[in-house]
Amino acid sequence: MRILGLLLLAASAALAQTPVAQAPAAKPVGTVDDLMVGVVWPISDEVFYISTRTPKTDEEWMSFRGRMLMLAESANLLMMPGRAKDQDRWMKDAQRLLDAGTAAFEAAKARDVDKLAGLNDQMYAACVACHNDYRPNYRKRPLTPE
Repeated sequence: MRILGLLLLAASAALAQTPVAQAPAAKPVGTVDDLMVGVVWPISDEVFYISTRTPKTDEEWMSFRGRMLMLAESANLLMMPGRAKDQDRWMKDAQRLLDAGTAAFEAAKARDVDKLAGLNDQMYAACVACHNDYRPNYRKRPLTPE
């Protein structure tokens, strides 16, 4: 038994000294605008309109669930080096999107339309907070063309 203990100790010491391979660095493909226009905006609309555009079939629910996963994961993409504008408000705003997107993904897995509809305020708050922080003149545009 003592020999086994010594062997395990030696093996764990050897493993501790073995260099760990570095994962390749993540490399952004699109811009923040590409993510917003191509992913976040259209998919968040699916949450906002879930009561009138409810998936019906198993296939529709599977596809919807996948889009909710993409919505949640898009927040992680916004936090990537090269995309994150700062480590303060940007990260807090992205975390709001991550929280709302994760809740939408969980509700989609459960096919819980009421829960999804209940996320409207949380999703809206995530969007507005970020837009207020990072979109110049957000909500300050004239209502009529000049």
